[in-house]
Amino acid sequence: MTDKQADFDLTLVRDALSSSNLSHGLKLIGDHRTAQVVFGAFLGQRRFDDWLSGSNMPRHTLAERLKSLVQMDVLRPRMYQERPERYAYHLTTKGMALYDSVLMIWDWEQRFGERQAALPSRLVHHNCGHAFHPELACSACDERVSMYDLEYALEPNPKLPHDTGEAMRTPRLRTPTDSGFALGLRVDRWSLLIVTAVTLGCHYFDQLSYVLRIGPGVLSKRLASMVESHLLVCDADRTDARRKRYGLTPSSRGLFGYIVCLATWSGTHYFHEPSSIKPTHKACGNPFVPHVTCSHCHQPLRPWEVKFEAPAGDSK
Repeated sequence: MTDKQADFDLTLVRDALSSSNLSHGLKLIGDHRTAQVVFGAFLGQRRFDDWLSGSNMPRHTLAERLKSLVQMDVLRPRMYQERPERYAYHLTTKGMALYDSVLMIWDWEQRFGERQAALPSRLVHHNCGHAFHPELACSACDERVSMYDLEYALEPNPKLPHDTGEAMRTPRLRTPTDSGFALGLRVDRWSLLIVTAVTLGCHYFDQLSYVLRIGPGVLSKRLASMVESHLLVCDADRTDARRKRYGLTPSSRGLFGYIVCLATWSGTHYFHEPSSIKPTHKACGNPFVPHVTCSHCHQPLRPWEVKFEAPAGDSK
């Protein structure tokens, strides 16, 4: 039996994933440098030199990322009155809407990341006065949600262009080396798309190659890297030991909150298009729209109500 004849439609998965708000959103802000700038903005960085001193990002790279985020209306520059040649960058309404995604990044880095020391080590919710961890919840019923609490319907979106094989053929492995913020040393757009494909039921090499349009050589290196960094587990298939089956790990399952929050932001605040991957919360039966809540008082979190800080006695 070929993969195309399997009990789910691989072509449907491919078309839904490639036309998804997630895939297109990751093109916009899925690289580690852009994530670093966005996270810094929520930490209060406003000037070019603020971001520059917090990492070893090349000046031209930082300038490009700031320009891109301004063009996306995520950041807005304002001139200093005393130094009109210099700018302060502020989050726009669209940028502030990325807060749920930023909280999910922080939570993943604290649990599974490799550079916790580069991040604030504690969050405090001013409304309830307690330190907390962000929790993913359903906007319809306010219940806490994990990836196992959802079911998915796929409906490719003809209004969002499908990625072509040419565009998806040669993903590059990149390992950030700076000490500033990024979503893990081996987590990038392609890792997140592979995790999503596995979540949707693609567990075998040929399935992943077909759905993501990645050539065998590049995919082989990518999967090996993800297994090495504990984002995937690779086991012999129970029915055919010659065939390898890829599954999620606690680390990759921990990325679920970031994936769904970014996809929601992309569709709601940027493309203004419905998702081609439509999750439903099994418990309440409603379309799943995520929001992030305080683990102590269970209220939705807003940037101005949360303080990033080190715990008492911490030298940071």
